[in-house]
Amino acid sequence: MPFSDYRVALVTGASAGMGEAIVERLCREGITVHAVARRKEQLAALADRTGCIPHAVDVADLAALTALCRGLEVDILVNNAGISHPGSILEADENVVNSQVDVNLRAVLHLCRLLVPGMVARDCGHVINITSIAAIYNFNGNSVYHATKAGVHALSRQLRVDCYGKRVRVTEICPGRVATEIFGNVSGNHEEAHRRFIEGFELPQAGDIADCVAFALSAPVAVNIGNIEITPTLQVPGGLSTMRPGDTAD
Repeated sequence: MPFSDYRVALVTGASAGMGEAIVERLCREGITVHAVARRKEQLAALADRTGCIPHAVDVADLAALTALCRGLEVDILVNNAGISHPGSILEADENVVNSQVDVNLRAVLHLCRLLVPGMVARDCGHVINITSIAAIYNFNGNSVYHATKAGVHALSRQLRVDCYGKRVRVTEICPGRVATEIFGNVSGNHEEAHRRFIEGFELPQAGDIADCVAFALSAPVAVNIGNIEITPTLQVPGGLSTMRPGDTAD
């Protein structure tokens, strides 16, 4: 399906990183893009640069999200917004659980509920869910983040069932480590996070994820690209750990 068959997109988490790059790419393709994020100044700068339509909305605010979607006929929905807090569920407090569920999972469910029925009615649409390799693989990190991304992974597959018989395509993109500011957002120390997670590594850039989005969107209408896993060449997900009784976990 060429880009010319799509007219309007909505991208969440649009003010930086992968979301910003996706907005830029879709605007270059002639799509009218509604860019959604909390940071008003960054959105305004993005709008000046790309011509996108900015919406300073917190996706965790259901009333604001519902008002935004009212009357919109969206052909491309990119669920990209996400937050993460480090630590296992054993130490997680109420806010760590609720905030990630609200942004990473609940908002995605509501946006699909609000916008995908219109795609089905028009027999045209594409949902792009940006998850993570954390949706598929288990590794030390944030248990709540893993759980919410796994929920969107399951939803991505279920949407294919819900939209069966209509030309509504669903693509899940599962990035590994990408050179964005998310690591600094998680830790609160951008300089240290850059040194620890980005500096010296050969990593995909935000634009590489945007290229994956464009690749899935531009496939012929008879082709649904269901899942793209994109990692650095020098990163391997997964692994196996075994300990003896009495040993301690590192």
